[in-house]
Amino acid sequence: MQKDPGESAPLPRRLLSRGSWAETARVADVLRKETVGGAALLVASLVALVWANSPWSASYAALRDLPVGTDRFGLHLNLTLGTWAADGLLAIFFFVVGLELKREFVAGDLRDPRRAALPIAAAVGGMVVPAAIFVAMTYSVGDGATRGWAIPTATDIAFAVAVLAVISTHLPAALRMFLLTLAVVDDLLAITVIAVFYTEEIKLWALAAAAVPLLLFTVLVQRRVRSWWLLVPLGLATWVLMHESGVHATVAGVLLGFTVPVLRSHAAGGPDAGPGLAEHFEHRIRPLSAGVAIPVFAFFAAGVTIGGLQGLTDALTDPIALGIVLGLVVGKTVGIFGTARLLSAVTRASLDSALRWVDVLGMAMLAGIGFTVSLLIGDLAYGDDSGREDHVKIGVLVGSLTAAMLATVVLRLRNRQYRALHEEETRDADRDGVPDVYQRPDG
Repeated sequence: MQKDPGESAPLPRRLLSRGSWAETARVADVLRKETVGGAALLVASLVALVWANSPWSASYAALRDLPVGTDRFGLHLNLTLGTWAADGLLAIFFFVVGLELKREFVAGDLRDPRRAALPIAAAVGGMVVPAAIFVAMTYSVGDGATRGWAIPTATDIAFAVAVLAVISTHLPAALRMFLLTLAVVDDLLAITVIAVFYTEEIKLWALAAAAVPLLLFTVLVQRRVRSWWLLVPLGLATWVLMHESGVHATVAGVLLGFTVPVLRSHAAGGPDAGPGLAEHFEHRIRPLSAGVAIPVFAFFAAGVTIGGLQGLTDALTDPIALGIVLGLVVGKTVGIFGTARLLSAVTRASLDSALRWVDVLGMAMLAGIGFTVSLLIGDLAYGDDSGREDHVKIGVLVGSLTAAMLATVVLRLRNRQYRALHEEETRDADRDGVPDVYQRPDG
């Protein structure tokens, strides 16, 4: 078939190409908020570690294990403060994750399957390889040691973004979007793993009952109802019944987030009329999630008594802790970077001309920071086994810090190139505030 002389040649397929200006600006705003939350997370974790290893460590344990709540009306809500943080506050975090996921795939650049393929594939690769490494390290231990296979598969976006803020690097927009989307998909996979693999017993009556307030919540938000005095009680009822069912209560947060409309209805002017209720909720709740829920959880989860250098050495000789460290540091890097290179080879797509593969390597290393969800899965995997619980925490802390330091080295070496790319994107901004590079046909 002869090509029409007036027909332009198709543009070559690019991986991590620049998205739309609207999506880039939105992601930049999200990451700025996550930076604040990440800094709060780091401070809370440091305070917990210092307190747990001080002469007053008993008071930290007493506070974490203080029971609050009631078991009246047949509900099991007499929980410790640490459990309230893990089951309750993290549900707020996963509600925001649900909103973000729906936003990405309904109205974001990732509604295009070609753009969605890389972060989804990379997230899967970043789960499979760390899990395989952990199982290989713990298989010979027996006694249910492999139950923690999912611990090194998570990425903590708040912690990772906080590290980026410390580095003060000028990441290209496409890489920032890749990191955020990778982490969000990673969270979805993690919550799916929690629901499927770490639910021992399901009470079907409670699970069915949870569908009632969830359905009512859905009807209200689809009708654009914003009244907190209606929505909050329904959300709490969904959480309580989900907790009672035996499925981890944070799943309720994701399901509630999925129900919220992303775009305005056609009656209100169609998609071009502007954002829907999801953006409103995200704007209101993300600061609560990043600034309160995650730091408080980190405070109660990160406090582990290390026992000095000898205690640290003993912990890291445990195959469980070693499997976590290797899974986070080696597994996440190999899984994410290797999947990206494989996808490039299979599809014959090249990396965007503004980027280099070492940039993707640095982001893959940064994704090895698996703090919040890793600690949560560790608690679910080994429960009250205090010996393993402490080693899990040490493994997560050491693995996350090691991944952060390695990523810092790579990204600092690339800092000059990042800055040059950032200046190129912003120096020719028009009066409309949108850089020219986003208005070109290949942008």
